[in-house]
Amino acid sequence: MAGIFKAYDIRGIYGKTITENLAFKIGRAFVTFLKCKKAVIGRDMRPHSEPLFHALCRGLTMQGADVVDLGMCSTPMSYHANGILGADAGIMITASHNPGEWNGMKLSRKSAIPISGATGIQEIEKIVQNESFDIPAKKQGTVSKYDIITTYCTNVGKLAAVQRRLKIAVDMANAMGIYEARALAGIVDIDPMFDVLDGTFPNHEANPLKTETLEALQHKIRAGKYAFGAAFDGDADRVGFVDEKGDIVPMDMITALIAQDLLARTKGVIFYDLRSSWAVKEVIEKNGGTPMMSRVGHAFIKQQMRENNAIFAGEVSGHYYFRDNFFTESSAMAVICVANIVSKSSKSLSELIKPIRRYFASGEINSEVENTGLVLDALKKKYNDGKFIELDGVSVEYTDWWFNVRTSNTEPLIRLNLEAKSKGLMEQKRDEILAIIRK
Repeated sequence: MAGIFKAYDIRGIYGKTITENLAFKIGRAFVTFLKCKKAVIGRDMRPHSEPLFHALCRGLTMQGADVVDLGMCSTPMSYHANGILGADAGIMITASHNPGEWNGMKLSRKSAIPISGATGIQEIEKIVQNESFDIPAKKQGTVSKYDIITTYCTNVGKLAAVQRRLKIAVDMANAMGIYEARALAGIVDIDPMFDVLDGTFPNHEANPLKTETLEALQHKIRAGKYAFGAAFDGDADRVGFVDEKGDIVPMDMITALIAQDLLARTKGVIFYDLRSSWAVKEVIEKNGGTPMMSRVGHAFIKQQMRENNAIFAGEVSGHYYFRDNFFTESSAMAVICVANIVSKSSKSLSELIKPIRRYFASGEINSEVENTGLVLDALKKKYNDGKFIELDGVSVEYTDWWFNVRTSNTEPLIRLNLEAKSKGLMEQKRDEILAIIRK
């Protein structure tokens, strides 16, 4: 059981660190901790997701919770079900982009509010370890089924304002993007790739953050005529984009585009993660929105969105969060917003992105360090004449460049993101800061 209870979810290797017996105990512990009466449960296409579901279900119903079985669905669909069905809890059985031998669970409270390490996963782990479950309920919970796919697709479709038919290539990675993409049917013309469910991921890892996983999509686009391409991760709560030339579009640039589309109909708060280009904030302001910076991690972003009733938030990892999906991810909504913008313009996606890509970014650079505290102190001392933001690690802004340095939640790593108004300055400051980090 060691190490499967993570900062944001439960994740391990099936048959070794995550088993049916453990899933049964997690079900019991979940109800013991949350006192929930009605839980919606979805699962991905991994062959072991179904046996884990049945075991989890046994634990939940033993403790008196009613289970709504969503069957196979994307993670955004499971969040939507939690919200619209008035459930007081939700679990999605998935290991997201991890390889096929992995599985896990994403946990949430009522209204799809995530349960993270600090807000319940550690407590649930203790209950499982100590077997300190509440006594089984006198009346066991029931199990019913609900088709969330139709309901979700209808909700996503409300965002569509496509003014001309677009043809897009969509890499579904043999995973839950196949279901997520159903929400795009009839709105855009889809040329699908890897659209047969296969939990062994025979074509490539389902992780659009790894640029090599986008090569097949890029090749397809360069060989044909498409408005753009989209690639989902394993449980479809993240999506990456490729322009009509087959070039990868940075995820913060997509945040800026989606902001433009949403702000054209309603003004409000939009969050961008602190690793995003300065240009994202500038685009939000120019379009009449209120830009707010968020820290990294879905639990923090969703909380900040709720507190500010934000319309939307975008993260450079490809998570796109919408108020219209209970402040949670919807990759299909992200694709539709991009399609809306492209269809309304005479310009291509690459031409729309070009003016937003006006600064020079280092990308995220990881360094292994023994003492992260010492490094952060050294950076604070060296750059004490800049504007400090301590939302997540240390961010320092100057007039012509900025950087953020933060520590990893899970490894002895320091992550650097830096941007400047010229390529030369970006490279100079990047090397200067890396020298301090790696000394």
